[in-house]
This record gives sequence, C-alpha cells and structure tokens, in this order.
Amino acid sequence: MKISIVIPNYNGEGLLRRNLSKIIHEIKKLRNREVEIVIVDDCSKDNSVAEIKNQRAGNTAAEVKIKLIENSMNLGFSSSVNIGVKEAEGEIVILMNTDIYPEGNFIEPLLFHFANPKIFAVGMMDKSIEGENIVRRGRGVAWWEKGFLLHRRGEIEKTDTFWASGGSSAFRRSVWLKIGGFDEIYNPFYWEDIDLSYRARKAGYRIIFEPRSIIVHDHLKGAIKQRFSEFQIKTIAYRNQFFFVWINITEGKLLLSHLFWLPIHLVNFLIKADFAFCWGLVKAILKLPQALKSRNNVKKLFYYKDQEVLNIRR
Repeated sequence: MKISIVIPNYNGEGLLRRNLSKIIHEIKKLRNREVEIVIVDDCSKDNSVAEIKNQRAGNTAAEVKIKLIENSMNLGFSSSVNIGVKEAEGEIVILMNTDIYPEGNFIEPLLFHFANPKIFAVGMMDKSIEGENIVRRGRGVAWWEKGFLLHRRGEIEKTDTFWASGGSSAFRRSVWLKIGGFDEIYNPFYWEDIDLSYRARKAGYRIIFEPRSIIVHDHLKGAIKQRFSEFQIKTIAYRNQFFFVWINITEGKLLLSHLFWLPIHLVNFLIKADFAFCWGLVKAILKLPQALKSRNNVKKLFYYKDQEVLNIRR
C-alpha cells in the first residue's frame, strides 16, 4: 500500500524547518511501506520554497520522495489540498498542516483501519498546545440546534467521530476523488473538513478516530493566526457555517428550522454587536449561486438522510 502525505503551505518557512524533518525521520523508520511527501506551496512570500528544496536536496539517500507543487497565485487551503491529493500517488492520503509534527509511529495505527472498504477517513490524536496547556483533540461531536450545525471537541476515549480534521487525518484517495474532495467555496479556511466528512457519511462511508496515532499541534504558529485578524477569522467561520447548511442539509424540517431561527439569530447578534455574524451572512449571500451549484452536485451522492447522520438534540 502506497501512502502520500500532503502538506499545504503558506509562509511556513520556520515551521517547515522545524517540522518537516521530524516527519521525514518517522517515515524512514517504516519497513515495507512506500511513502511520498507532496507539499503544495500556496504562493508563499517568505523563503518556504527554498527551505523545501534544501530539505529535499538534503535527503541524499532519496529514502523519502518529496514532491513540490508551487501555486502561481494564492488559492486557499481547500484548493491547495485538492491539488496535492490529485497529484498524490498513494492509495491512502495523510493530510498534515505545517504547524504539526508526529510523535512516534503515527502512520501504522492509521492504516490498519482501511482494511474495511467502508472506512473513508481516520483522524489522529491532536496534542494541541494552547498557551501553557496541552489539550488532547482529534475527535469531534456535532448536533443540530436552532437552525445550525454546532460542533465541539469530543472526549478521546471513544473511536467514533463526526468529522476527520483536514490537518491531521488519513483519507482513502479513491473515495476522496469520488465525492469531490474539499469544496473550494470554503476557501481560505474552516468547515471544509466537516463538509467533506458529512458528505462522506451521507454517502454511506465511515469516519473514525485513532488515538494511537499522535501529532503535536502548535495552533498559534500557523498561517491563519499570523495572517488574519480575529474579526476576519470569525467572519469566515460564520460565512462557512451558512454554506454548510445551504449545501448539505436536504430534509425540509431542518431547512425550515434554519429559516425560522435565522432572523432571531441576526437580531441577537446585532444586539450583542457581534457584527462578524452579520458580515458573514452578507458574504455567504453573495456566493449563494455557487453554494446552490455545490448543493446540486452533492445531492446525487447522498444515501442516508440528515437525521440518520446528525446527533439531534430533542
């Protein structure tokens, strides 16, 4: 079984210098596994490309194949990952962000699960560095409430998960391509992995969490926090939350719930002066034709109903 590790990068020179070598080190420990690394540089302004080429040149024994793809313009996370997966040669694709590195053998525990053809994705244990604390993440739970899908961190003692993170999970490439990969309407970031996971689950595939595959994640050093303000991040998150509903929810009862609660939420957020929600709605409406096109494309994939995959609070 050939494995591809796909890493999207934007201005991650320092992170690549620290973390790429650790990924290569762990790959070299594997026996009887063919592993390649595909790095998609999203038109970085720093010396990321030079750093990647230096590490590729330093891999003198060519034990690990490193493929570099350079975007001619900045496209965003979803687009860069889709390009990387398309160019990958592995049956299994492991997505890793530049701000993470593996802790010990992280690949083998993932591969075991793909013997089941219904498994689409396997999420890793994410040891998230948050200030002075380390929070163990990687398993997510979600539910429908007041017209929207809400989600949070799940306890790590269980192996079911609502979605597989786009920055620290393994995916079956054939299914990824079959169901369309990340929807690029979510660019530049957020919700694309929840959308893909939901689409896969409605199409009849399974997603699980593997706590034995461990990565360390330093969120504050990633490109998002360095490039965008808190208001911009919130606006994009709210916008994409709208997109998720408009693209994926097909049951009339849930859509009516969304329409009923939307003006109530809007008034509440205006009262609280949380204008990111309002601006996110405006930005979503401006892309409504694109969202409806995505909706039309994904409906034909669905096997299960929304209420069969959602954890609905009564």
